[in-house]
Amino acid sequence: MRWLITGGAGMLAADVLDRAALTGEPVLALGRSELDLSDKRAVRDFVSAYRPRVVINCAGWTAVDDAETHEDEALAINGHAVGWLAETCSRSGARLLHVSTDYVFDGTSGVPYREDSPPAPVNAYGRTKLAGELAALEHGHYVVRTAWLYGSAGRNFVTTMIRLAAERETVEVVDDQHGQPTWTADLADYLVRLGQSDLPPDVYHGTSAGETTWCGLAREIFTLLDLDPERVRPVTSASFPRPARRPANSVLAHTRGEPIRHWHQALRAAWPVLMRGRQCSVA
Repeated sequence: MRWLITGGAGMLAADVLDRAALTGEPVLALGRSELDLSDKRAVRDFVSAYRPRVVINCAGWTAVDDAETHEDEALAINGHAVGWLAETCSRSGARLLHVSTDYVFDGTSGVPYREDSPPAPVNAYGRTKLAGELAALEHGHYVVRTAWLYGSAGRNFVTTMIRLAAERETVEVVDDQHGQPTWTADLADYLVRLGQSDLPPDVYHGTSAGETTWCGLAREIFTLLDLDPERVRPVTSASFPRPARRPANSVLAHTRGEPIRHWHQALRAAWPVLMRGRQCSVA
């Protein structure tokens, strides 16, 4: 079996590459400079030549606020390019796992969103990611929604809080958005296992179990730093107006496949890795 990982320069792809390599099978991770998914012919020619059996699409436009004023550009990457990749994979017999987002939901539900809950995105980013989901499903492939990712191979909320804890006496963090912090290493394991499984093509949720708010996550980070969690001050989203509206509740249910461990457990397991990465970046 050959594995192909797109978006190879990203935080998630780094962990997917490491996890897929443990299978002992050939793995190739490509960034945009090596494979531009918006180039339909390049995608077709490369997949036909490399002949992967599983493609994990970690590529995407992830600048949520910028998508509000550049929706066409975001759609080209998050929507149209996914369709071309999905069509090419179908023709070559490859299994595509497309990584999507909790932002395809409007956040008004009082309970976790199931895999079959009707999407209703409230921002441009969510609309473009939903277009990618529909394209992947249309061609008989897999969609894996995730959320609130953190890892050692890129900037994210957890690493930002670690930095701010050293720079400020107090930090203000929104406490009215609910979600599931998810370690990229856990999601990578989930994706590789799904790529090897007999589960049918469908929508799957690849987030940690449990839920919290951004403030709750920040306070847990301060606790792990042996700092007073009360230094994190809860505020509402109105205190930090952003161009793109965020869903208030983007907690995802897990009714298909194997669930990922609780976010508390995952953060503690990730902690030594995150701190090593921080020490290396400072040295």
